[in-house]
Amino acid sequence: MRFILLMLFSSSAFAQVPVIAFDSVPEPLKLPQDLYFGEVTGVAVNSKGHVFVLSRGNTTGPAYAAAATQLLEFDPSGKFVREIGKNLYAWSFGHTVRVDPQDNVWVTDKGSDMVVKFNPAGRVVMVFGRKQEASDKETGPLERFLKPPLPAEDGRFRQVTDVTWDPAGNAYISDGYINSRIAKVDKNGNWLKSWGDRGNKPGEFNTPHSIAADAQGNIYVADRGNRRIQVFDGDGKFLREIRIDVPYDNAARPAIGNRPDIAKLQASGAPLTMAPGAPWAVCITPISRQGLQAEPGREGARHARRVG
Repeated sequence: MRFILLMLFSSSAFAQVPVIAFDSVPEPLKLPQDLYFGEVTGVAVNSKGHVFVLSRGNTTGPAYAAAATQLLEFDPSGKFVREIGKNLYAWSFGHTVRVDPQDNVWVTDKGSDMVVKFNPAGRVVMVFGRKQEASDKETGPLERFLKPPLPAEDGRFRQVTDVTWDPAGNAYISDGYINSRIAKVDKNGNWLKSWGDRGNKPGEFNTPHSIAADAQGNIYVADRGNRRIQVFDGDGKFLREIRIDVPYDNAARPAIGNRPDIAKLQASGAPLTMAPGAPWAVCITPISRQGLQAEPGREGARHARRVG
């Protein structure tokens, strides 16, 4: 599909939300016989127009602890090229795939708590984080929203979600469902710093679910559980927040479950994950006059806005 990003140049809150035009092409990606997509959690495109799809496929395991990550590459015509990283140690429960300016392919894996960088040839060149070991008695599911939260550790992640890069090549990793912070590493993979903790104040997070950087090196974090996008400089200094407060169709229903009661959710202090305007994903157009695109929850609409 070809999506056209429409930018809103109003300085006020998002007003009328336009429909994003697209071309619908039946079966744009051609899978080989007996190869299937699972739950697709990420799509990225490199400078040559090759499409990388991160799919929770290739598993026949149990619902809990199944190895469900598969990275597939297609050429610009949609022809299948290859599977990258088949049976990789880091594969567990894939979350996002991104392509950096040098056409390296990065995958964040929520299940293994790891981030993997592949070069354009498909070879592993960097690995961040470490998954729980099968030999350890305490290996098991991590509990969310413990009070107090588990303290974050340098060099490790807990259900990591996404990655982006600034113009200098530093990588920023959103971490994640258990931890509530952003980690920064340099272009050589050296750990530089992290910032954030669980909460709803400026600089705090409740499920930092997606992350993007603009041409000036500012970092945009989809703070999903707090229903906002937070903006920082490259050192973690809070700059501002963006909230997607636009009218939506009250008759709309989510694909799964009942329509959330926003007032009740807010009163309970529960995460606003399913609330209209909760950002599930963010991206910024790679052009001089940049636009920010946010993908809210199931009841919201896709929104675009100028940045910088």
